[in-house]
Amino acid sequence: MDNQIQLTPENIQQVLAEQSADKLVLMTFFSAQQPECIEQANILSALAQSYKEHLLIATVDCDTQQALASQLAQQVGLQALPTIVLLKNGAPVGVLPGPKSDAEIKEALAEHLPSPEVLLLEQAKQALANDDQNAAFNYAKQAYAIDPENTRVKLVLADICIQIQKFEDGQALLDSVVETERDPYYQNLQAKLNAAQSAQESPEIIALTQQLDADPENKDLKAQLAALLAEAGKKEQALELLLSVVRKDLNFGTAKKDYLDLIASLPDGDALAGTYRRKLYSLLY
Repeated sequence: MDNQIQLTPENIQQVLAEQSADKLVLMTFFSAQQPECIEQANILSALAQSYKEHLLIATVDCDTQQALASQLAQQVGLQALPTIVLLKNGAPVGVLPGPKSDAEIKEALAEHLPSPEVLLLEQAKQALANDDQNAAFNYAKQAYAIDPENTRVKLVLADICIQIQKFEDGQALLDSVVETERDPYYQNLQAKLNAAQSAQESPEIIALTQQLDADPENKDLKAQLAALLAEAGKKEQALELLLSVVRKDLNFGTAKKDYLDLIASLPDGDALAGTYRRKLYSLLY
């Protein structure tokens, strides 16, 4: 459901009574004849996208709904256009008369809506539910940038790091959680990470490593070991092995494709991806 609506005599009771029980309602008095109203409407439209699950923008069009606008204006003591009225559980909890900037509106909303990092965590969890690990990682990373001391943020980001096999980052986040806040979620993540790290030293990896030590120029062994390392989450080591293969023979088997696929599996903006993409380009060009 869109969280931007036009108030009418037919829907106002549902909006003010029912919708405001679930969401914060931002009722805005608007007139297309006022440039300030149009400018503020653009700000509100952008804010609606940022708070889809928690905010409803309800516009009172003073040009087309004159009777309704007049009735509501008397109830809130309207003195200027545009004016914003914040409603929670059917009752006003704030009034912002006159044109307001994006920062001023956000400041007023902050008293009644979840903090930005909590909203980002919700987006991260939704992205995970949609099997979009890349988006989930970026949302959680943004939340961590806002509040790096928030334990819940650390744990969600660590969870995603484990899922995308950024094990060292996940361990660093878990290590930073203070003892008193190591709850069952933390314990579960640490167990998952321990299991994943154990898989990094599988008998197959150990055996191939020993074979490669005895025959260090064997490109086929390097490609096989790289595949196992990538699967175990040791992506940097895998990339380094594949790079050593394509340096010797750019067209060896599927080495170049495997290298590019491994880079593509990393989250957007990952430093490792940028580093190894540049290394390959230096070979190609």
